Amino acid sequence: MSASRRSGTTDELGPDEPERDGGPEGVGGSDLLAALLDGMDAALCAFDADGVLTHWNREAERILGWTAAEAVGRQGLAGWAVRSADAEEVEGRLMSAMQAPGRQVNEFALLTKDGGRVLVRTQSAAVRGPDGKPAGIYCAFSEVHAQIDLERSIALSEALFEDASWGVVLVDADLRPAVVNSHAARALGTGRTSVLGRPLGELLAQGVEELEAALTHVLAEGAPPAPAEIWVSVRTPEGNLRRCWRSGFLRLASPLTEEPVPLGVGWLFQDVTEAKQLEQEASLLRFRAQQLHRAARAAAECEDPRDAATVHLDFALAGFADHALIDRVAGGSLNDPDGGVRATAVRLIRVAATPTGAPGPSLLTGAAGLPVRYGEGHPALQCVERVGSVRAGIGTVPPEQAREWARVRQWPTDAVHALCAVLRSRGRTLGVVTFLRGAGRSQFERSDSIYAEDVAVRIAAALDLAEAAGGK
Repeated sequence: MSASRRSGTTDELGPDEPERDGGPEGVGGSDLLAALLDGMDAALCAFDADGVLTHWNREAERILGWTAAEAVGRQGLAGWAVRSADAEEVEGRLMSAMQAPGRQVNEFALLTKDGGRVLVRTQSAAVRGPDGKPAGIYCAFSEVHAQIDLERSIALSEALFEDASWGVVLVDADLRPAVVNSHAARALGTGRTSVLGRPLGELLAQGVEELEAALTHVLAEGAPPAPAEIWVSVRTPEGNLRRCWRSGFLRLASPLTEEPVPLGVGWLFQDVTEAKQLEQEASLLRFRAQQLHRAARAAAECEDPRDAATVHLDFALAGFADHALIDRVAGGSLNDPDGGVRATAVRLIRVAATPTGAPGPSLLTGAAGLPVRYGEGHPALQCVERVGSVRAGIGTVPPEQAREWARVRQWPTDAVHALCAVLRSRGRTLGVVTFLRGAGRSQFERSDSIYAEDVAVRIAAALDLAEAAGGK
């Protein structure tokens, strides 16, 4: 028995034409129809106007277990494919398609041959006879869970690319974006279509090597066990924008082949720049507080208060600056004038400095007591006159100009950023401590000034103690 029953009912469902040979082997029209129905991926069946089953293909056999020989010719579905209690409702909904325009979609449970129940979704429509009147219906059905899985996959894909609050990029095997959602396009500073097919190096100024290495690893080895935090610099019309993206990766392979064929990588990321910056700032504050504590303990072991001042300087340098200088006011100290303006010019004597050209602890200097030849408006002099911190920098200039800038200010020639903090103790200004950073380091920020002032308080206390002991 084929997927259709050769009967008068069968003829009613097709054109009123004589069967033709389908080819040299004499395949008839009914045989050809049965072969076509059996080759369909969807489960198909048909009923005549009286509700007698006339067609039943192999996919219907697979889903319910009933063969075409067992199904074709039965009156309705009651008692075998549908529970008797549900048969009237199910068959009524199916057969109503003969009087309705277009297709009718229904969901209900069918019975398998082994007694199980399968929830299916059906699409049924009327079949017209030669006279244009309804001659029966055809019905295509599939397991709902398969359809729901497909719909969920499509819905998830659309939601990820339209409404997700994180970036989603499908990267092809050549490591170029193939699909980008709106969030990712905004993060990359471009449009959803303009980013497609472009090398990642055109979008990112920094971090592209690390990102491409991660994508290559996923293509070869599969998804990593945990998200990765990748720092990148995004190219924007306003300049490069430094961002940290927490990224997850998924290897994509075709589900339509027996052997997985790589389609690319699914890259999902969230911008965690602010959280990472706060975390780094908190970590930096903890480290600086620990350095101040360690410096205090080490300084307490020094017999000479001037050595204690250099100990505080050395501990402060770690991770903070490349060089440091301590300049003492000539004459010991300055009392603050009532009007806020000093009558005489301030002169400073170098008393300690970090060695240049080689690592090592800060060294005491200035035994001769000669003032440092600072020019008018020097940051160190401004710091003393204002009794407050002063920041200075050369900015982006050629190396020769940067070296000249540092040389004129009596600083090591590799210095490009400076931070001066006033040394004060018991209402008197004792001098200034200067921290210097070289090229490649960031400029000093306001938070750095607070730390430098904390260090200056401790150095000033040590110098004041040295003065009281007669060691100025």
